Amino acid sequence: MVIPGKNSKSSEGPDLTKGMEKVKSLRFFPSYGSINESATSDSCPTCRGIGRIPRGHNDQLVAVIPCNDVRLKPRRTKLYVCVSMLVCLLLCCLILFFLFPRSVTLTPVSVLSVMIYFAPEQFTVEIQVTNLINVTNANFVPVHIDEFNIQSLISGAVVGKTKICNMTTIATRTKKLYTFTNDMLVTDRGLYSYCKSESIKIHTLFLELQMTMNISYFSHTEQLSLDTFEYIDCGKNSTIPHPMA
Repeated sequence: MVIPGKNSKSSEGPDLTKGMEKVKSLRFFPSYGSINESATSDSCPTCRGIGRIPRGHNDQLVAVIPCNDVRLKPRRTKLYVCVSMLVCLLLCCLILFFLFPRSVTLTPVSVLSVMIYFAPEQFTVEIQVTNLINVTNANFVPVHIDEFNIQSLISGAVVGKTKICNMTTIATRTKKLYTFTNDMLVTDRGLYSYCKSESIKIHTLFLELQMTMNISYFSHTEQLSLDTFEYIDCGKNSTIPHPMA
């Protein structure tokens, strides 16, 4: 009877030792998820119940958020996304509307005056014609006229060339009238006799003007071209304006 008693004590000894060690570990490490260190739950395996994460392990830890967390379901998300897209679309449309290149037109208006000078020794006629043109800027930015070239022709023959640099600047969405004088020299004896003849009351002479204008805006250079016709009286001076053909 004595021997079995000793055997029972020896068999129960290790179990009691393990139980005591578990109780001691629970005393040093508070329960996971409990503030009052109650023994109803397990200890946190990450921070050992101390409530602080060890240094140097921040990049190794992952925060777990429940699926029913409010932060995962923000309110009015679709509304904010739609409003943002509409605002961006509106800004893009406004930028395209104001910055999209528009046309710059060159329009002849009238002949202001004609001055005639005869040279009987050389049988030549020098003609100075002052013209008025209209330049229209339909852009929302100013346009600068860099160069303006005019070539005058009579019956297909070039009788004069005029070049004007740094002419003017046209403001936003405006029209501007510009006056220029075109010098021509007629060396044909037949035209000289025609303009000098006293039997003809009106010495009508048709001129062809080939105009090219170089403009710049938005660091962009563009060339405008215009061919027009006008008639003058090459027999006398005239200061009465009349429209160009």
